[in-house]
Amino acid sequence: MPEQSATPPHGAAPGAGTPRAVRRFASVIRLRPEKEAEYRALHADAWPQVLATLTAARIGNYSIFLRDGLLFSYLEYYGDDYEADQARIAADPATRRWWELTDPCQRPVDSAAPGETWAPAEEVFHLD
Repeated sequence: MPEQSATPPHGAAPGAGTPRAVRRFASVIRLRPEKEAEYRALHADAWPQVLATLTAARIGNYSIFLRDGLLFSYLEYYGDDYEADQARIAADPATRRWWELTDPCQRPVDSAAPGETWAPAEEVFHLD
């Protein structure tokens, strides 16, 4: 996913006492119309273990928006090794079970690369 770096608000990573650069990530995927109610219900009651895994992987300020069947995800990464933290998320059993429920609700956008689910979005503007 393309990322951008900036200084986080107040200059510190969540839970840290020292300043750290934040990397911003955005991505898109389609929501299957017949699965919208299920997807909304899942996210209205997101599993605490999944949220804890995201937090432990230094993910913060994470939102998913919906418009006309398109899901738009935005998150901020406060760590030093994004690939390793993504691997930690992917290895978490609760997160893998969560994906078993959410993945069937989604379908990649037409421009997604082969095997890609959430397709990266390019940042074209930012204001701190």
